[in-house]
Amino acid sequence: MKVFLTSSPMGEYLKESDEYPCKLNEKNRFVERLKGAWKENSYVLLICAFPDCYDMNDGMKQSFRDSFEDASLSMSHIEACDFRNDDKIGEYMEKADVVILGGGHVPTENAFFRKMSLKERLQNFDGMVMGISAGSMNSAEVVYAQPEMEGESTDPNYEKFIGGLGLVKTMIVPHYQVTKTFMLDGKRLFEDITYADSVGREFYALVDGSYVYAENGKELLCGEAYLIKDGELKKISDVGDEIVLV
Repeated sequence: MKVFLTSSPMGEYLKESDEYPCKLNEKNRFVERLKGAWKENSYVLLICAFPDCYDMNDGMKQSFRDSFEDASLSMSHIEACDFRNDDKIGEYMEKADVVILGGGHVPTENAFFRKMSLKERLQNFDGMVMGISAGSMNSAEVVYAQPEMEGESTDPNYEKFIGGLGLVKTMIVPHYQVTKTFMLDGKRLFEDITYADSVGREFYALVDGSYVYAENGKELLCGEAYLIKDGELKKISDVGDEIVLV
């Protein structure tokens, strides 16, 4: 299995673009590596992070179709999996060459993955997996579900650390170039919440255009990133850099 865990595979989070279709981000050899791993006429399975948002999921499927075609990545079919058809996940996984783990709300997506036993279904998968934002976060053995919605950081029952798909060991925090200034529940998202959560742990904050590439048990960090560890943050790499994590 070849695994690409992105912050965003195209454009920047929350940044409007006049360009359509959205082009895949070519920084840090992302498109080059993607093309090297892509099987001709791939069957693509998009697993949606918001399984009950059908219009959004249909739009996302079309957007990926257009972006992949624009990058000359050929497909035989692209399927979006949500609550309308999750009972067919076994059939879809048997056909899939590429599995996309969509972006959204980490706990919501995590629960959907569990409902479909996705972790177990991926154990013998020999294709390519691409994670996006929450999908990348949920790919870890232990997932850091960074609080995102109002009330989550103050809710004593909110689980910040949950079991993931186990595709990588690295805990990813995406979209750092934007979210580093976010406030949540009257606190600074990073300085007051995430730094404290990092005591005894390591999080890798990625900017859009950076990603983790994993294959055969090795994990390679590609592009600009920041290590959050024991309450402190430091920049560890820049655009074009590659660091072996595992």
